Amino acid sequence: MYYTKRIYDLRIDHDLTQEDVAKILKTTKQNYGMYENGKRKLSIDDLITLSKFYKVSTDYILGLTD
Repeated sequence: MYYTKRIYDLRIDHDLTQEDVAKILKTTKQNYGMYENGKRKLSIDDLITLSKFYKVSTDYILGLTD
C-alpha cells in the first residue's frame, strides 16, 4: 500500500492535520488515520476526492507515477 506514504506526504506538504483531511473526506480523524497507517483501505471515492483536493492524479497517490 504505497498510497499511505503519499497521502501522508501530501497532507504534510499542505500543512494540514489529519482532522483537516478527515473533514474534507467527511469522516473522522480516526478513520483517516487508519488510511495513513495502512489499517484501512482507501475507498475509490476518497481516492478521487483526495486527488481533486490536492490537484494530483489518482495514479500519483497510488504510486503508479511520480
